[in-house]
Amino acid sequence: MSSVHHRTAVVDGHEIFYREAGPADAPAIVLLHGFPTSSFMFRELIPLLAGDYHVIAPDHLGFGHSAAPSAAEFTYTFDALAELTSGLLDQLGLDRYAIYVQDYGAPIGWRLALAHPERISAIVTQNGNGYEDGFVDSFWAGLWAYGANPGPDTEPAVRAALSFEAIRWQYLHGVPDPSVVSPDTWEHDFARISREGNDEIQLALFHDYQHNRALYPLLHEFLRTSEVPVLAVWGRNDEIFGPAGAQAFARDAEDAEVHLIDGGHFLLESHLDVVAGYLRGFLGRVLD
Repeated sequence: MSSVHHRTAVVDGHEIFYREAGPADAPAIVLLHGFPTSSFMFRELIPLLAGDYHVIAPDHLGFGHSAAPSAAEFTYTFDALAELTSGLLDQLGLDRYAIYVQDYGAPIGWRLALAHPERISAIVTQNGNGYEDGFVDSFWAGLWAYGANPGPDTEPAVRAALSFEAIRWQYLHGVPDPSVVSPDTWEHDFARISREGNDEIQLALFHDYQHNRALYPLLHEFLRTSEVPVLAVWGRNDEIFGPAGAQAFARDAEDAEVHLIDGGHFLLESHLDVVAGYLRGFLGRVLD
């Protein structure tokens, strides 16, 4: 089994932590994590891919083991996080790679694809939204309100997402057998999110999230014109990004492969082998 290396690079003056495994000359896949986690979410998937692929899984700035400058020192936007990710991949010499996106990883991945479409060999989206169809209103109403008018009336609803119970809910909702999900997941995430000043980082990203929607028409055009292969493997019970978000990719991506699985938002915690099976089959068919 290939070793997983834990490394840090300095990108634009900021330390970015990343996990790396697999042969350097193998086809590359970049794993982009969501909120509120880090590359920790890929800890069990990486060894399953590393025999055949060069795997890179960074922690976004403000998350996991990457640096977390305060919101006063750094302007946290999805544009900025994507620029740092692009800078890391440039340092690593990656000019052609597949992306696996989940949650926050999706708008970061879409920016990478739109900035350098020639670099994207394939897209895997696991509960990573790219369409208005995917938003579950009961979850997103508070965030849209905060985005439109941040302040004391709208902040409590989004600040609640930083609580222990809210993070635990993200992992357990929609999972048929919650006992298969390790509590290490939400305890790890809560500890990192609860660092001093990190709440302001997360509020800045909550506010900026609304701007991701403007990218969607550009993403759809990219999917149509590039004919990049797309796999959507999705927890059908996700109450954040619903299954319509997965099915929507078939509108623009030619021959998009869509699989809805009886799980929730963090599908790798309950259905690792299922996701890995679809992923390895897909990559084996579409990558050089």
